[in-house]
Amino acid sequence: MLTLEQTEELKNEIISQIEKSFPEQKKEFAISQIEAMNSEQLEEFLKKNKIEYAKSGSTECLFCSIVSENISFYKIDESKNALAVLEINPLSKGHTLIIPKEHLSSSEKMSSNVFSLAKKIAKRLKNKFKPKNIEISSTNLFGHEIINVIPVYGDKKSEKRTSAKPEELLEIQKIISAPKKIYKKPKKKKIAIKEFEPNIWLPKRIP
Repeated sequence: MLTLEQTEELKNEIISQIEKSFPEQKKEFAISQIEAMNSEQLEEFLKKNKIEYAKSGSTECLFCSIVSENISFYKIDESKNALAVLEINPLSKGHTLIIPKEHLSSSEKMSSNVFSLAKKIAKRLKNKFKPKNIEISSTNLFGHEIINVIPVYGDKKSEKRTSAKPEELLEIQKIISAPKKIYKKPKKKKIAIKEFEPNIWLPKRIP
């Protein structure tokens, strides 16, 4: 159970993240919900949203928890600066998140490597699932800037999220994951050696 001090610390941290990342029309309601929670309700909220917290009360955002492998996820690909994972509450089939490995508060701080991974995944989704369009957009949640890669199958992007089943995510992961690189030892070239026929001079026989 969280202490009163931890509860207040966590509430302040979550409210701060809401103020930074939530749409203006939703901020007031979300903040009032957090403020009304007691210690038990707040702890349940943290578990439900898979937000890790240390004993000191400081939080690790969901995306940092994925990068540090403290929670399970469905990895599609990886680069030096980012992870590509499936969204577990997708807007459409193949909805992928590109998560910078560093906790970045703005897309302006992202390296080009992160955007390159997003484009790479978009191309793979286009080839495998044939959507009408692929939408790539950045968003900030828990103070962590991420990129959404969302296949659009109809005329408009879906606004409704669905909770994907593990077997569905595993199947999509299998289809669009980067192929594993198999190292093959270079074949040794066989050197053809011609049989050496000694050229021996023999004197002519005298009868």
